[in-house]
Amino acid sequence: MAVYTEVPFTVAAELVSRLNIGSLIALEGCAGGIENTNYFADTTQGRYVLTLFERLTADQLPFYLRLMKHLARGGIPVPDPCADASGEILHTLCGKPAAVVDRLTGSSRLAPDVAHCQQVGGMLARMHLAGADFELQQPNLRGLYWWIDTVLEVMPYLTTAQRGFIEAELGFQERLAASLAYAHLPRGPIHADLFRDNVMFDDEPADSGGPAGDRLSGLFDFYFAGTDTFLFDIAVCVNDWCIALDSGRLDEDRASALVAAYHAVRPLSGDEQRMFPSFLRGAALRFWISRLWDLHLPRDATMLTAHDPTHFERVLRQRANSPWRPTLPPDSPRNATPDAR
Repeated sequence: MAVYTEVPFTVAAELVSRLNIGSLIALEGCAGGIENTNYFADTTQGRYVLTLFERLTADQLPFYLRLMKHLARGGIPVPDPCADASGEILHTLCGKPAAVVDRLTGSSRLAPDVAHCQQVGGMLARMHLAGADFELQQPNLRGLYWWIDTVLEVMPYLTTAQRGFIEAELGFQERLAASLAYAHLPRGPIHADLFRDNVMFDDEPADSGGPAGDRLSGLFDFYFAGTDTFLFDIAVCVNDWCIALDSGRLDEDRASALVAAYHAVRPLSGDEQRMFPSFLRGAALRFWISRLWDLHLPRDATMLTAHDPTHFERVLRQRANSPWRPTLPPDSPRNATPDAR
């Protein structure tokens, strides 16, 4: 979240009125994130988030907003877009596409433990299953083709060693994506950005009997979502929820807990298990590239602080040098296909 477009209180209040969600009483810009303009909007009826989309177009946005509404109807705790009298959930504000969604309760757990990771893994699997019958499709706009194009743009800002490393990793991912095993991986709508700060936990006990404050209460920020492999979504989660932030080292207890909880809801195939190390590298590469892009080719924004790209460079080197795959029940032999190298 960030603020690129300043929204006058009166303009936001008019939209709130049209959505029949009360009268606007407070409007506050959000400092986190980097893609869109976001405000917390409190009304006489509840608490909401107002988003103005700075890069996504009105043609692209129905996928994200309809996916959120589809998941909400399927029992997944996600922000539900607010509709006007005609049922429209995509609006226009200050010349930009905009949406208003209900604000989730709780707060993020930025130092997660095994219990948090278990809940994230189980909920991610539930989300994948709930989205299986979603009718709209849209490619992951930050997928491999975007990586290839963006690496060309950030190359001038890299050292010679970094250039060699990023080119080698990109080539590895291109070969992986061209493999038969990759083509047959399960896929559907994915979140693609489910970091620690995009999940909320509230102050009620977890269903598993854990301590107060550990019940997962919602997933949000679906504006990187797309149709892609479920395995990529899991790898993104593991690379954030299950690592030491100062080194990028994998915490195997947390990683095993997250993947086992996912597997208990939607079992991973043998191919998914074998290709896990490769996808951990791909997920790290994706965020190293995007952080390089945000740092070296920034947009003007109020309250924007770019993330440090060296963090995901460290994560990628760790995943490349110390491959990890979950220990889970094996898939049937007929589905076995060797990982691409």
